[in-house]
Amino acid sequence: MPEPSSQKIPVTVLTGYLGAGKTTLLNRILSENHGKKYAVIVNEFGEIGIDNDLIIGADEEVFEMNNGCICCTVRGDLVRIMDGLMKRKRKFDAIIVETTGLADPAPVAQTFFVDEDVQKNARLDAVVTVADAKWLSDRLKDAPEAKNQIAFADVIVLNKTDLVSKPELAEVEARIRGINPYAKLHRTERCKVELADVLERGAFDLDRILDIEPDFLEADDHDHDHDHDHHHHGHDHHHHDHGHGMKHYHDEEMQSLSLRTDKPLDPTKFMPWLQDLVATEGQKILRSKGILAFAGDDDRYVLQGVHMMLEGDHQRKWKEGEPRESRLVFIGRELPEQAIRDGFERCIVS
Repeated sequence: MPEPSSQKIPVTVLTGYLGAGKTTLLNRILSENHGKKYAVIVNEFGEIGIDNDLIIGADEEVFEMNNGCICCTVRGDLVRIMDGLMKRKRKFDAIIVETTGLADPAPVAQTFFVDEDVQKNARLDAVVTVADAKWLSDRLKDAPEAKNQIAFADVIVLNKTDLVSKPELAEVEARIRGINPYAKLHRTERCKVELADVLERGAFDLDRILDIEPDFLEADDHDHDHDHDHHHHGHDHHHHDHGHGMKHYHDEEMQSLSLRTDKPLDPTKFMPWLQDLVATEGQKILRSKGILAFAGDDDRYVLQGVHMMLEGDHQRKWKEGEPRESRLVFIGRELPEQAIRDGFERCIVS
């Protein structure tokens, strides 16, 4: 029997562009007295440049730190490393996997959906992207990976905010929101963020993501009318938001789509529909997440997906007085929005 979600070790996938500050964050995890046991899996141990005074013991791949954490390098297969970690006598509070600066986080995240042994013991908790406030706007123009990293994130650490002006910061945040309206955003200097805000987020408890859904998503749904294609033919797609005076960027490439209903869903229709959707459109869908209320089911069903892969679980009972609302979110490129909306509607119990 697979362990219930709560028993599995939470895994944080840490991504971000070179120089954004991932190393600073990793060093803090490996050296601070936070009283937790974290396992940190890095690509290149040398890149982190850990202070030798902090290392207790080191074999070829695994370095033990004097704050109880360990650090190991991925030389080859992430699944093999994960298996090794699971076999170590003392379990960890959490595992952090760092991806290289240029990499798309998808394949790393997918490991936690694919491999049976890994899935039995670990669960993807959150994808955390460290972004550089000063250079992110340039990166988003010239590097598709940077855009993927933002679109993929559950948590974004917007670092080096001390190096930009307030208007620049507002602009870079608007660009981030244009790509990913759902991620929790922390503004930091030198990656000074509470580790609890980054690790063990329980991002699988999607309330946290869905709670912060910004209002402008609802209002701007009509932006993707079907009488023009995704290039907007040079239309000005910077909307002015009432009140904030902030520009909202609609990224031409990335879209997010939010569906909700307060009527129960029919699981015999919904599950096949969703599986068919990710099977056919999975390349375009970077992340999918949902909290679902099924007819005749007292438990909340939560799911999250990366491209074609989905993972779902009954999470807990609906609480007394809690609105039984189903909410589903997709982030991706060129999503067939109307088809998705229509399909979702057909799963609602009439």
